[in-house]
Amino acid sequence: MRVLIVYAHPKSDSYNAAIKAKVVERVEAAQAEYRLIDLYALNYAPVLSAQELTFYEDTQLNQKGQEQHCEDVRWCDTLIFVYPTWWYGLPAILKGWLDRVLVPGLAFELPDRDGGNIRPGLTHIKRLAVFTTCGASWWLTRMIGAPGRRTILRGVRLLCAKRCRTAFAAHYSMDSATTATRTRHLQRVEARMDRFLSGA
Repeated sequence: MRVLIVYAHPKSDSYNAAIKAKVVERVEAAQAEYRLIDLYALNYAPVLSAQELTFYEDTQLNQKGQEQHCEDVRWCDTLIFVYPTWWYGLPAILKGWLDRVLVPGLAFELPDRDGGNIRPGLTHIKRLAVFTTCGASWWLTRMIGAPGRRTILRGVRLLCAKRCRTAFAAHYSMDSATTATRTRHLQRVEARMDRFLSGA
């Protein structure tokens, strides 16, 4: 098992950092190989430039400057995202990573006919997970539609293996979280991770 963890939070002492540490702990307990991409620690530039957009469909050029990130995606068979949900969606730095790394020729193949759909390129990824926090409550997040969750567990999932396993855990109402709710959620993350990685 080869696990790629993509982590996005600007503060090293955040609760998301504790979630990331729990995820890493369970991956190590499963004796899996893993790589960690800490986007803020890397000072990752999320903006897709005009030149990158020009070369976006050119599979010979569209990975330029993102070679290591693309190699990490090719290397893994398990992809895990850890991030805070802001405005019901992904932090800009993580959305930019998706824009700049999951490009044609790697994440998907462009339609081969007029009106056709893109074709999956991440079929080597058999497990996909999201661990996040939400300031809003569960019911408000669901009413809005949870666009961040849908981007990954529907959009990215569509590009993965047909029987790709998924896992999701969110601590809702973070603005009123207590020590007890944080502790219970870390226990939930541990249990979800162990089930997610079992039998791998």
